[in-house]
Amino acid sequence: MVRTVVVGIDGSPESRAAADWAAREARLRGLPLEVVHVWEPVPGPLAQAPMLGAETHQHWTQRIPRETAEALRARHPEVEITEEQRSGRPAEVLTDAAKDAELLVLGSRGMSGFGGFLVGSVGLAVIAHAEVPVVLVRAPEEGAAAGAAEPAGPVLLGLDIAAPDEAVLSFAFEEAARRKTSLKVLHSWNLPSYYAYSLAAGVDPYDEIARQQSEALTEVLASWRQKFPGVEVVAESGMGSAAAHLVEASREASLVVVGRRVRRGVLGAHVGSVTHAVLHHAEAPVAVVAHG
Repeated sequence: MVRTVVVGIDGSPESRAAADWAAREARLRGLPLEVVHVWEPVPGPLAQAPMLGAETHQHWTQRIPRETAEALRARHPEVEITEEQRSGRPAEVLTDAAKDAELLVLGSRGMSGFGGFLVGSVGLAVIAHAEVPVVLVRAPEEGAAAGAAEPAGPVLLGLDIAAPDEAVLSFAFEEAARRKTSLKVLHSWNLPSYYAYSLAAGVDPYDEIARQQSEALTEVLASWRQKFPGVEVVAESGMGSAAAHLVEASREASLVVVGRRVRRGVLGAHVGSVTHAVLHHAEAPVAVVAHG
């Protein structure tokens, strides 16, 4: 089966931005792009109304994937693009559509005046359940041209050195290599519980802790630098909130990469607190990579 990049659309400005981003990513990967629109069947009472019925609603919504694909083909003629309309619950349908894909791309909406973004229930549900990387893309600034080039900047990776995962690291390095850009790796840490006791004893171990964390980060990245010698790596280790550091650094990034641990226990799937914060506040597209 041919792998694809899948983009979920709904006709909104943010989904059109996601579709353009997905087309550029498909070109970088040398893969076809599948444009998927989910049609939610009209509830029973409305389905009987002649102007609002199920057939009329489906007829108009069929224009969304068709017109989106036509616009993408005009802007990205080198990419093989297909469109499909499916019916059902959007989160479930999109998660299913991405099962055999390399990547799923969705849009997210800006929250004017709040300095953040709105990741709706569909996006969060897909991210929490999809086992392929999911990228959330913001709508462009008002007045920006459709299909405008992606802003230049490094790929930004948030890394937990206590449990570094190969899937997350591989995705970030490969994205930097495809874009011929650098990779900035951020690791955040907090002071251990014994720190206060050390201060009480007249010893400040801060510098030693910072050195240990930096050396641990360097060690984790050593083999990856060898695997991707063409990728310039900038590694930073600092104390404080991982989410805050990533959101701040996202202003200069072309893509932010974070991980999500796949959980199949009684608590079910969910999105971690750092990933959740980055999704809502990062200023660049965010790739969430599921890992074991």
